[in-house]
Amino acid sequence: MKIRAITPYAVWVGIRNQLLVKVETDEGIIGWGESGLSGREKAVMGAIEHYREFLIGRDAFAIGAIWQEMYRSQYFEGGRVLQAAISAIDIALHDIKGKALGVPVHQLLGGKQRNVIPTFATTSAPPGPEMIEQAQMLIDHGWTAMRLSPADHQSDGRYEPRESIPVTAKWCIKAREALGDAVVLGIDYHHRLSVAEAASFCQKMPSGTLDFLEEPIRDETPEAYEALRRLTDVPFAIGEEFASKWQFLPYIERGIHEYNRIDVCNVGGLTESMKVAGWSEAHYVDMMPHNPLGPVCTAATLHFCAAVPNFSWLETRSSPAEKLGFDNAEFFPVQPRLQGAVYPVSDAPGLGVEVNEELIRKQSFKFWEAPHLKRADGSVTNW
Repeated sequence: MKIRAITPYAVWVGIRNQLLVKVETDEGIIGWGESGLSGREKAVMGAIEHYREFLIGRDAFAIGAIWQEMYRSQYFEGGRVLQAAISAIDIALHDIKGKALGVPVHQLLGGKQRNVIPTFATTSAPPGPEMIEQAQMLIDHGWTAMRLSPADHQSDGRYEPRESIPVTAKWCIKAREALGDAVVLGIDYHHRLSVAEAASFCQKMPSGTLDFLEEPIRDETPEAYEALRRLTDVPFAIGEEFASKWQFLPYIERGIHEYNRIDVCNVGGLTESMKVAGWSEAHYVDMMPHNPLGPVCTAATLHFCAAVPNFSWLETRSSPAEKLGFDNAEFFPVQPRLQGAVYPVSDAPGLGVEVNEELIRKQSFKFWEAPHLKRADGSVTNW
């Protein structure tokens, strides 16, 4: 079975673009993949077009060899743009192979180890009484793990970490008191803090207030995370922006974190994700996948979650606390659907997702920029 065509579609769904990739074969079987580099879809589409030039005519079943050729066939290998392109193509090839063999993708990854995938949901209200009300509502709907909302930037784009820290810490403490010890509580600081700021945030709360702290600082320097580890006992959940197994290397090998926020649409697809999972298992690091995109990403990640032993929770952005519109049923007539707080594992061939290609062809791409945040003194800070 040969690859006949590769077509990227960048389309506006919900509140931002999704970059979908369709791979066609000479036997009429098609596969869908998704790229995770939100806000830079045009760059990834260019990379996909470069890969398309030498992938037409290749054996669609040779997924591992194709991955290696895409990664190693240029002097400037890797990087987030190229890996996002590789991810989308790799996922689509798994979809094709599953459909051709009549098996779900998780069978290609070793078979499912669980029948349902537990998720964690996220509150959307800022720190305050409404945030706790949303968290209680999620518990009432079956969630036992959730991510709270930190104090965010101002409407004019101003963000001061030291203003966010005391407010967020105060309401994390109140949330723990109100919700009890049984629920798993975490918070995502979206790498907006320094080591000192992240330590100050953690030290303002009693030990045990949070079960995980997600992306408190930027990841470029593992030594910075090691310094933060010495200053707090809160487990770290990091890695959603990692674009290869090599980026995970120092964190896994040096025992820096407890949860891998791996993103199958950024790290290199299912091929690379399974390597990271096996490596993590040997170091007792659990997989807690990043999943902020569309149904193709969700479907691929569900198969990954089903097939690995060291799994904790999958992120969902489709809970009653968030209405982002990424799972638009018109665009994706067949897709994973939550049953309470879990996703059932699909046994349909391939990914188990269908895309309304006729409709997405008519949908426009919109340039979208993440907020460009500045501090009170005018300097640029992290989004």
